[in-house]
Amino acid sequence: MSKLHFTTKHANEATVQRNWYVVDGTNQTVGRISSKIAAVLRGKNKAYYSPHVDCGDFVIVTNCDKVKFTGNKMDEKVYLNYSGYPGGKKEEIAKDLIKRRPEVIMERAVKGMLPKNRLGRKMYKKLFVYAGDKHPHVAQQPKELKF
Repeated sequence: MSKLHFTTKHANEATVQRNWYVVDGTNQTVGRISSKIAAVLRGKNKAYYSPHVDCGDFVIVTNCDKVKFTGNKMDEKVYLNYSGYPGGKKEEIAKDLIKRRPEVIMERAVKGMLPKNRLGRKMYKKLFVYAGDKHPHVAQQPKELKF
């Protein structure tokens, strides 16, 4: 009588299949859409997900200038930047930031949901955010990702 030996197949850089997805941010809530984007960037939508391997896909976010916040966050949410010098703290509310640089809101929301290590920084590089509905990644033939 022989014993059965089963081995678990772990994902690695050679076995990971990366796809391109495009997400439309029109009338989407920032927190809800960014948590789903972060899961796709990590690869949690795949059957062979491993936390120690970057299994994620590339994500293109368009129309990020048309995202919305719940409650009074558009008028009350404060984004902070520090220059590194004494007194170099700069504050900006979401309403002003979305007019000036709408990509930053989505980028910071998704980046905060990724791991804070070198693997998370590698995942973050697969995110592309654009204010309008056009993007330069047509050659990659991205599929539309609906949530």
